Amino acid sequence: MSRIRIRVLGGFSVIREGKALKLPASRRTRALLAYLAVTARPHRRDRLCELLWEIPDDPRGALRWSLSKIRPLVNEAELERLQADRERVALNGTELEVDLHTLAAKLEHPNLSVAQLDELLSALDEPFLEGMDLPDQARFQAWLTAEREHLNRLRGRSLGRLARHDDLPPERLVPVARAWSQAEPFNPHAATQLLGRLEQFGEGAEAAGLRQGFAARFHNAGIAWSADEIPATSGETATAGSARQFLARQKIQFCSAADAVRIAYASVGEGPPIVKAANWLSHLELDWDAPIWSPLFRELARDHRVIRYDERGNGLSDWEVDDLSFPAFVTDLETVVDTAGLDRFALLGISQGAAVSIEYAVRHPERVSCLILFGGYSAGWRIGASEETIREREAVMTLTASGWGQDNPAYRQIFSSTFLPSATAEELSWFNEFQRLTTSPENAVRFLSAFGDIDVRDQLEKVRVPTLVIHSLGDSRIPVATGRDIAASIPGAEFLGLESDGHLLLGRESASRVFVEAVREFLGRQA
Repeated sequence: MSRIRIRVLGGFSVIREGKALKLPASRRTRALLAYLAVTARPHRRDRLCELLWEIPDDPRGALRWSLSKIRPLVNEAELERLQADRERVALNGTELEVDLHTLAAKLEHPNLSVAQLDELLSALDEPFLEGMDLPDQARFQAWLTAEREHLNRLRGRSLGRLARHDDLPPERLVPVARAWSQAEPFNPHAATQLLGRLEQFGEGAEAAGLRQGFAARFHNAGIAWSADEIPATSGETATAGSARQFLARQKIQFCSAADAVRIAYASVGEGPPIVKAANWLSHLELDWDAPIWSPLFRELARDHRVIRYDERGNGLSDWEVDDLSFPAFVTDLETVVDTAGLDRFALLGISQGAAVSIEYAVRHPERVSCLILFGGYSAGWRIGASEETIREREAVMTLTASGWGQDNPAYRQIFSSTFLPSATAEELSWFNEFQRLTTSPENAVRFLSAFGDIDVRDQLEKVRVPTLVIHSLGDSRIPVATGRDIAASIPGAEFLGLESDGHLLLGRESASRVFVEAVREFLGRQA
């Protein structure tokens, strides 16, 4: 087995045993290989088609052709690095090195010498995927732009490490501090460092002029800054809880349910495990940038191992499935927990995931340390419904079949606004696109129908684990009375009402912060 090195800095190339391989002539094919290598995670075929082939009449055919050109580049007789099934494509990283990843990993080492940092900076000064632009592919260009900005942030971090290094020669202190400030113009640490170095070397006049400019810049950007304080912390622009960092840290894996459906799951963080039962409208990759649940996931991952998975028919799990039913949802949770090797864990259930969590906790009380339910219900919309209610729900399902993922004002008014009544136009636009990317119109209708048959009312009194029930007081999709009934029926359960009208919480809401604090406090009491 030979090792492959993929260079994305200073020109794209694939190197095996020291020899650069001949790349496909198609720029889109090369872009596909670069995208798979840099992202290092599975992608849905339809997503890749949108990324690179919006124009051809047969984008899936174009994707298959490109994959056929990539296989001989990366595969070997004993190792199939390019892994593609009927729904997803991924590049296996076994014996495969991507220069950008290697450099980023080196930057995490705590004790780099000046020479090592200089070497890192020299490599990071190379352009990212030069000549790989596809101006007619907006989504790919957006990704390319984001990656180039990430490369600039890595340069800034490297300069920050170098500027603060104890062994940096005196003659380089001011130039490196200046370069750091230029690379990260909105980093207060870099600004303060430069002013301090200028003062140290008798350049007070320049420092005074820059101080005024820095003060105006940070004030206009809403960044707190004091030139009199030289912070001791590292000057990094990205916080430890950035979406990108969590996405890079989590490892997406797959397990097979009893009916051979592949379920995508991922874990991130260290500490006591907490499992989030899958619910519709989730995506292991896209959730980190979501304005709804990402604040909770990031907060919990600070000191917990957070295990999440996508519902069958949704996200990165298989979409083409025969069985979309409540029993299947429960057995999928059992499969993920068993595959992940979890003995005991906290269980979080959101929306219909609450019913799945309740059923699991009753079946496996010895494995669930505590139960957290948000926006849940114990009986689906068909249970005890009037003919009028059934007609209304079926009308929404009919509208969903034609309006899913489209900029359809009528559909969005009926469907999206019930999830996020107070969302801005921009947030609704995001939610509309998120819907489209999480599942198909056909599956959306099937989900809505399956949720109508859920019924765990008889299981509530059997729950024997500490339970916290949280519900938005103004939830128009699942009334708060439903949440209160669940709390009243589970022995010893606690109830918390949030000042929100959302079935999903927006991260900017004060209710979202209350939610996170309540979950953290409850978990702390169960430890």
